[in-house]
Amino acid sequence: MRSAKGVSVMGLTTLRLAVVTAVFLGCAAVPAVAQQATPPPDQAKPAAQETAAAPAPALKPGYAGSEACKMCHEEISGRFAKSPHFTVETNKSRGWAAQACESCHGPGAKHAESADAKDIRQPAKLAAPETDRVCLSCHLNAKAKTGRIMTGHAKDTVACTSCHAVHGTGGRKLVERKAADVNALCASCHMSVWAAFQKPYKHRLPEGAMSCTNCHNPHASFRPQNMRVAFGNEPTCVGCHSDKRGPFVFEHAPVRFEGCSACHEPHGSANPRMLTRHEVRFVCFECHANNPPTPAIPPATNPATAKLNNLGQTPPAFHDLRTPRFQNCMVCHTKVHGSYVDRSFER
Repeated sequence: MRSAKGVSVMGLTTLRLAVVTAVFLGCAAVPAVAQQATPPPDQAKPAAQETAAAPAPALKPGYAGSEACKMCHEEISGRFAKSPHFTVETNKSRGWAAQACESCHGPGAKHAESADAKDIRQPAKLAAPETDRVCLSCHLNAKAKTGRIMTGHAKDTVACTSCHAVHGTGGRKLVERKAADVNALCASCHMSVWAAFQKPYKHRLPEGAMSCTNCHNPHASFRPQNMRVAFGNEPTCVGCHSDKRGPFVFEHAPVRFEGCSACHEPHGSANPRMLTRHEVRFVCFECHANNPPTPAIPPATNPATAKLNNLGQTPPAFHDLRTPRFQNCMVCHTKVHGSYVDRSFER
C-alpha cells in the first residue's frame, strides 16, 4: 500500500511532465503557423504584380482602340480573338498593340462617336486593288508568295477577302486547310473547271484525295495558269508522275516544250487516260500527219518542205490504218513520254 506522500510526489511529477510537453508542442506549432501564414517571396511577387494593372499602351491620334470596338462588335471581336491575325493585337513589335481592328479599318475614334458606317473603312466593300493594298501593308514581300501580286487573280481584280475570311464570318476560316473546303472555295468561281472534274476520267479531286492548290498557286506563279513547280523548275505534274520526268536521251518534243496538256486534259476528260481525243491515234495525228502548208510560209523559203507542214515525222507507208494493229500507236511506241535507248520510243 502506497503512502500518501508517495502519491503526492508521483502526481507532482506527472503534472510537471504535462506542462513541459504542452510548452514544447506550443513552441513547435508557432513556426509552422507562421510559415503557413507568410507566403514565400517568390509567391508574393506575382500576387503583387496582379494587383498592379499594366498600363494600357498609348493610342495614336484619331484611334479608339480595340476595347472601344468590342463594346459594339462583341461577336466579331470574339471570333477575331481565335484568328491567327490576333497576334497583331498582342505583339507590340508590329506597332498595333491594342489597336488590331484599326490596323485594317483605319482610325476609328470618329466612328466610335458617331456610330456611322461612313466614318470607318470597310475593306470588304472597297475595290479589289484598295483591299489588296490594305492586306499588303503587312504581307508585302513576305517570305511566302502572298506578297507578290502578279497572277490572274490580281489581274481579274479578285480581292484577298474573296477567299480569306478575316473575321471568321459564317464559320469560315482565315485559310482553308482541308482539301474538300479548298475545292469548294475554288469551285464557287471556277464552275466550268469543277464541271470538268465530274467527267468519268479525272484526277481524284471531288473525292478529296487532292485539292486545287496541289497544282495551282493562288497567290503567285511564273508559269501559265498559276501552275506550281516541282523539283525546282519542273512542271507540277512530275511531282506525282515522276516516272515521266526524265531527262531522257530521246525526248518527245511536245512533252518538253508544251507539257502534259499537249495530249491530256488536266482536270477531266471523257476519254481514257484523260486524253484530248477519244483514240490515241487521233492524238498522234495532230502532229504526225500530212497537214496542209502554212500560208504564212512562202514556198520559196524552203522548197523541200513547202508542200508539207509536218509538226512531227509522218508514219511509214506500211502503217495501214485500216488494220486494227496500227490504230493504236502505243502498241509499239510504248515510251511516248521519252526513251533512254530508242529514238522511235519503242522501248
